Amino acid sequence: MTTTSSETHLPETLRVERQRHPFAARHLQLLAREIVSPGFVRVTLGGPQLAGFVSTGFDDHLKFILPQDGLERPNLPAIVDGRPSFEGARPTTRDYTPVSWNAQRNELVLEFALHNTGPAADWAVNAPLGQWVGVAGPRGSLLVPKEFAWHWLLGDESALPAIERRLAELPATARATVRICVADARDQRPLASAARLDLQWVDSLTAAAEQLALPAGDGFIWAAGEHNDMAALRRIVLAKPGVDAKRMRIAAYWKRGEIAHHAELNEG
Repeated sequence: MTTTSSETHLPETLRVERQRHPFAARHLQLLAREIVSPGFVRVTLGGPQLAGFVSTGFDDHLKFILPQDGLERPNLPAIVDGRPSFEGARPTTRDYTPVSWNAQRNELVLEFALHNTGPAADWAVNAPLGQWVGVAGPRGSLLVPKEFAWHWLLGDESALPAIERRLAELPATARATVRICVADARDQRPLASAARLDLQWVDSLTAAAEQLALPAGDGFIWAAGEHNDMAALRRIVLAKPGVDAKRMRIAAYWKRGEIAHHAELNEG
């Protein structure tokens, strides 16, 4: 595991760091399922191969791997020339944020948004207990210090696992401004945090971002959701006086009309 800092001029407690993890791919079984709300299902995966699992960033993502046709367990990737490669037909894969995991019980919890139908969401709803899947990664983490005075967390359905995980991590000394857009009001849920929490469920993330003013002190801006929405949100945020592009991360977790889209929005 290696760690690098991108902000050497900052105090140690406020340096955003990237951490690399050794590559690992695992076979796991479906142990439990929970219908969280009409638009979300949460599954628990487990098995002895989860031993050594590492996820140190609240918005980490791993590859969820469905079995290829005719196989009980999916073929797992191996590193070839520095990149993950599958033997035979490439299986269906999707990116998901680990909601939580239990190292003692070798259990991993993932949440699936059902706003779009697809093979992964269908599996999460319909697969029988005991069915095998694969997970690979996370290969790396962005470590955003909890010690920042304030945190903005903005996202749609796809960002909820990361937002929930971050709020659970933040200390009472932090302020968290959270804006979440979901298509169905029934999918709104209580979110707990020790931080001083300003949470609003909104109809438009871009409109919500326009209304926000940058607080005093050191903070970090995080947002994730649909590609075009996040590109527009990033332009709005960058136009605010005092915003530092090195103190933000905005990512596209999906894109209308495309399958398995995931991208960092790092350019203007």
